[in-house]
Amino acid sequence: MPYALFLLPVSIAIIDWWAVATNRRLEYALKPAVMLALLIVLGWVGNFRGGQIWFALGLIFSLGGDVALMLSPRFFLAGLASFLLAHLAYIIGLNPSLPPLNAASLLVAVLVALVGGQIYRRVAAGLQARRLSRLKWPVLLYSIAISGMVFSALVSLMRPGWPPLSAYSVSAGALLFLLSDIWLAWDKFVQPARANRALRMAAYHLGQILLIIGALSL
Repeated sequence: MPYALFLLPVSIAIIDWWAVATNRRLEYALKPAVMLALLIVLGWVGNFRGGQIWFALGLIFSLGGDVALMLSPRFFLAGLASFLLAHLAYIIGLNPSLPPLNAASLLVAVLVALVGGQIYRRVAAGLQARRLSRLKWPVLLYSIAISGMVFSALVSLMRPGWPPLSAYSVSAGALLFLLSDIWLAWDKFVQPARANRALRMAAYHLGQILLIIGALSL
């Protein structure tokens, strides 16, 4: 696979992190541009063949979510719904067949459910404290969706026939995506984070890039 093509989305992402760190309005154009660049790479290298169409849809819905979340706080639910659809698309793309049912996959399912449940509990308490209880159900549905995506990615490590590069790439990508979302939810609803917002953006972009590398390595 011509990995040099990923220089395009990676370069745009790095410039976006700089724009976010320095509060430049350029980030409003660069953040969605990363998803567009990944779509170009996915189409150029993979021609959207087979299950790659689901990863393409995941990028498209992610692009929609990026735009909605940048527009105004009143578009938060629209952005959340768009990213929920992105995770559902990734789940389908990551599961060309049913996940293996064994002790290892059950352990992964339990761990993902425990972590997701604990994070949601804290976020739900933050929503309650901020009188945003109306968001509890949408956030719960989103939490289930991203947990399903992370589980699907991690289970790829146990799927026979999955190349190690692909399995490790989608697993790392899913965990980085989850990290960026936990970071965002904590910052908005639990306790403002002191860490640089550019780091959260880096986790998000790197997660998406690794997911697409994994899809193209199948």
